[in-house]
Amino acid sequence: MIAELGHILLISALIIAVFQTVLPLWGAHQKDKALMAFGSRAAILQALALIGAFALLTTAFVTSDFSVLLAADHSHTAKPLLYKITGVWANHEGSILLWVLILAIYGAMVPIFGKALPDSLKARAIGIQGLLCAGFLGFVLFTSNPFERISPMPQEGLGLNPLLQDPGLAFHPPFLYLGYVGFSLSFSFACAALIEGKVDAIWARWLRPWVLLAWSFMTIGITLGSLWAYYELGWGGWWMWDPVENVSFMPWLAGTALLHSISVLGTRHTLPSWTVLLAITTFSLSLIGTFVVRSGLLMSVHTFAEDPKRGLYLLVLLAIYTGAALWLYGLRAKELRSQNQFEPVSRSGALVINNLLLVVATATVFLGTFYPVFVEAVFNYRMGSNGEGYFNMTFIPIMSLLILVMGFGPLLKWERDKWPRLKTILPRLLLPAMAIVLLAAIFGKSFFAALGLGLAGYLAIGVLLAIRNRRQQIKQQTAAFWGFVFGHLGLAVVTMAITVMVVWGADKADRVQIGETIELGAYEFTLTDVTESQRDNYAFIRARIDVSKNGHALDPLFSERRYYPARQMWTSEAGLDFKIKDTIFAAINDKTENGWVMRVYHHPMIVWIWIGGLMIALAGFISLADRRLRLRDETEAVMS
Repeated sequence: MIAELGHILLISALIIAVFQTVLPLWGAHQKDKALMAFGSRAAILQALALIGAFALLTTAFVTSDFSVLLAADHSHTAKPLLYKITGVWANHEGSILLWVLILAIYGAMVPIFGKALPDSLKARAIGIQGLLCAGFLGFVLFTSNPFERISPMPQEGLGLNPLLQDPGLAFHPPFLYLGYVGFSLSFSFACAALIEGKVDAIWARWLRPWVLLAWSFMTIGITLGSLWAYYELGWGGWWMWDPVENVSFMPWLAGTALLHSISVLGTRHTLPSWTVLLAITTFSLSLIGTFVVRSGLLMSVHTFAEDPKRGLYLLVLLAIYTGAALWLYGLRAKELRSQNQFEPVSRSGALVINNLLLVVATATVFLGTFYPVFVEAVFNYRMGSNGEGYFNMTFIPIMSLLILVMGFGPLLKWERDKWPRLKTILPRLLLPAMAIVLLAAIFGKSFFAALGLGLAGYLAIGVLLAIRNRRQQIKQQTAAFWGFVFGHLGLAVVTMAITVMVVWGADKADRVQIGETIELGAYEFTLTDVTESQRDNYAFIRARIDVSKNGHALDPLFSERRYYPARQMWTSEAGLDFKIKDTIFAAINDKTENGWVMRVYHHPMIVWIWIGGLMIALAGFISLADRRLRLRDETEAVMS
């Protein structure tokens, strides 16, 4: 019964999505308020139908209803409740249903929270959101139905992929999807504004909270994904430029550019055409990411499946949605003229440079990710994915320039700044940063240490100077200002942590017998004991690894090799000791004639990468509290 009800709700949602698309768009064209109002009700009704469908699928997993093929393939009676629930989206069909559910919920949020929006703009945005939902609901029903039956019903399920049996999976994909899909609203509002031929500061104020929300969620998703990869996949790295990591990073970069472009449009009434193009591009990159993950186009540890039929369907959707939006942009872009010109030596000028660098960074990641696919398709030569070397060589210089602009730009005035004032700012910013560079070069004995710590210090000093410049009115500062403070300080923290880990971190792998030791700098890792045992749904081999630093004993680490009989898979679970200053990491692998393969790591300050990432996400949520985002008066629609 669960499968049939779920299927009916999906069909109902598709029918509602079609009406949500056609009627409000036609109503806006005819200025028919009744038809425009219907779109709001349809958006809410569609979201409720999909919430019901998702709840039914979750019920099938929790109750181990193995008559549903998806539950039989990805759940197990012995699984803990948490992994039964997370198993709902730890597969292609369930995750794409979650994708569409979030898409519908965002669409329903427009009529709920957008009561101050002009009727025609709201109706057009809801209609375009309905069009997006209709396409993906068709994808679910025709290629990825999560409610497919299996007969006869198996007595036991295969269980969740062991690599995905981690609490991090309960949060990483939903947050990432809340970001990915959240950018659909910026896309819908951009297309609606193009149809109306009006993009101004008020439109920027309406758009900004939705972009902030999606961007903040995506920041959390990427940060949690990095943390999960570090401790669960066992490679001891927080980022490996995996193709699917890249296709989530690209919309984040473009979304960051969009946020700053909205600030310029909302404050200086400039860059309307550019802002609309960024809104279209950001969601288009999200669609590309969805296509890559679902089609298996790029080899990745994240790829769900290789299915040409699904890939072709998504490619057609991508072409239709992006192509139509760009066609509309081509028709209307010339009508979107700036009311003011920005001055190069000003805060708005710095934000324009910021935008250009972020777009170049996005293009660099895009080229590095998809160039191997192009070479294989055109020349029939498989070159493999670009690795760390390419991205370090291209991305680091761009981000270094970006940080230079980020440190100086907020200290400038919105209008043209004067040289006498700049002469007082520059020494306060540059002299402390140069001192940090010198100290880092001396103690780090490397160019990378000087560059990374110098840039981190420079950016943090710029933020502190911005606070100092406003100290007389510090209690009157807006939430947007404090969002800037947390966001830029968060990036400074991330830059510092990456630099320290790369320069002073170390790792080593060797074969050891029980009682033998691996030395790593001041640390000694001794394999003390290996035991075997059984838990509910897996057997495991557990290694105790005693650790000392400079002869002083530390808490032991415990690493496991787990065997999941339902999937017939082995996994490695690392032993970690997370500390604010130093993190140590040890993992055992296969046993050979010469002993156990053991890898050990020392990563100073690495935890600050994730703390900094969460600070950046918090910046977005703080900015959402800015009261000016809820004002109706155009004169107060300022984004600074």
